[in-house]
Parts: sequence; structure tokens; C-alpha cells
Amino acid sequence: MKRLFDIVFSFIALSLFAIPMAVIALLLRIKEKHAVFFRQQRVGRNGCGFEILKFQTMVDDAPTSTGRFLRKTGLDELPQFFNVLKGEMSIVGPRALTSFDIKRLGWNSAFFSARWEIKPGITGLAQIYGGQHRKISWFWDKYYIKTNSLLTDFIIIMISFAMNLFGKTRIRRIVFRRNNLK
Repeated sequence: MKRLFDIVFSFIALSLFAIPMAVIALLLRIKEKHAVFFRQQRVGRNGCGFEILKFQTMVDDAPTSTGRFLRKTGLDELPQFFNVLKGEMSIVGPRALTSFDIKRLGWNSAFFSARWEIKPGITGLAQIYGGQHRKISWFWDKYYIKTNSLLTDFIIIMISFAMNLFGKTRIRRIVFRRNNLK
């Protein structure tokens, strides 16, 4: 069911965002004068590598003017729906990490093997709570792996969408009812 949900939701998202994605691509190509897409090797389910697709938001390790807006709103992530259609990612799941990130976080031991049993996602619990600490990210990834369901996925998608519309800090304070979240 999850794969069917991913396919249907991806088709809907790509249909709804086709015109904004075309506008973004034109802006990046004409205004920023650089490649439209950012491609990077990431580690997926069962440790298999895949190439993630995002809109290019940085040049020489600095965000471009268009890139800052795309990153703030999450629009830079829209091309990942193509990764979902290809079966490399899911809509919801742990963040897709690079091999470097896995080593840096120390998540390359057998203790963290559960994280690689499911597909990485465009969004997830760790991304919603995000930016706190690697132990907290691992807690949320592990919690999702144990409790995931289509209802959980739908709730995570709605919260993620609200964060993109109204801002991460505002929505995190509502969802987690704490004022000390970033």
C-alpha cells in the first residue's frame, strides 16, 4: 500500500507543481545562470546508492538569491518526487544521507541497521523535529520505523506542508507545544 500511496501522491504533486517547477527551472537557468538540478549520491534502502535530484540552490558553497527562497519554502525538494516514482525514495521516511554524513554521524555500525531497512523519504519525523541533534534524529527515525502507517505518513505530509507555508518554527511550536525549538 505504501508504494501505491507514494506513486499516486507523487503524480498528484508533480501535476500540481508542474508549472511552478517549470518557472523555477527557468529562473535558475536565466537569472542564476547555472545548472537547474543538483544531483548527489545518497544511501537508500539496504545501503544501496542512488542519485538524489533537487533544484540547484547553491554556487561555490553559498546559496543564490533564488536558492535561499527555494530552501526556505522547501521548493528545492520538488524534483525528489521523480526519485519516489523511480522507487528510490518514499514520500515519508528517514532523510536520505550521503556516505560522508553516515560516517560523520557514526551511523555506519550494526546498531543503526534498522535505518536502512526502509526507503529514505522526502520528509519524515526527524525532518519535522529536525536541526536539534543526531541522537534526536535517530530517535525520530527509529520511532517512525517502528510505528509507520499510511495515517502517520499523511499526518507527517500535512505538517511538512504547513511548515513550508507558515514557517518551520511556528509549526514546530504548535505541534510540539514547546518554545525552545529552532
